[in-house]
Parts: sequence; C-alpha cells; structure tokens
Amino acid sequence: MKKHILIVDDEPEIRELLGQFLGGSGYRVSAVPTAVEAQRLVAKDPPQLVISDLQLEDSDGLDMINQLKATLPDTPMVLLTGVFIDAKVVRETLSGKVAGYLQKTAPLGKILDEIRLLIGP
Repeated sequence: MKKHILIVDDEPEIRELLGQFLGGSGYRVSAVPTAVEAQRLVAKDPPQLVISDLQLEDSDGLDMINQLKATLPDTPMVLLTGVFIDAKVVRETLSGKVAGYLQKTAPLGKILDEIRLLIGP
C-alpha cells in the first residue's frame, strides 16, 4: 500500500506540482487549500506525513500543525514555505513542532529526499 501524504497549501500551483511529483514518486497524495479541509481529511484518512505552507488563507500553518499533532502525534509534519526563516530561528522555534523545514524554491529532489528520510520510499 502506498504511503499517504497530505499537502496543505493555498496555492493551487504548489498543490498540483507537488501532488503530481510525489504521486509519480510512488506516494498517494491528498492536497487541500485550507486548515479546515485538512482537519476533515485527517479525520477520515490519516496521512503518514503532512506538508504544510506556513501562511494559509484561513489559518497560520503552525497553528494548524499544532492542532493536527493532537490527532496525529507521531506523524511527521514538514513546513514548506516561501517565507525565509533564519536557520537559528527554525532550530529554536520550530524544534519539536515540525520534522522538517523547506523553502518552496527547494529543488523537488531535495523535497523528495526529506520525505524519504522521514517516512521511507
């Protein structure tokens, strides 16, 4: 059975690009634009990994991750954002909240490497 990845991003292009790439890399992908839809999907079909944007239209990505962690405490959460965050801030602020942090401009291969590191192929 394919491992399930949930992508939460309010940019349709990002959802489509990641969905196609990760789907072609052997994962089952669900993609939603809002935190509310992410909560609904998680309740019905829990993923093995969540990739979320930091800034969502209906929520702060970190707030949503904290809410999802209550339901999925052992599921890795990866923050994928276009907002630059200093590496020191990431270590101090996000440590324990997210398993990974990637820029949206990161090569798809790097994103795939991070996913494989967290949940395997």
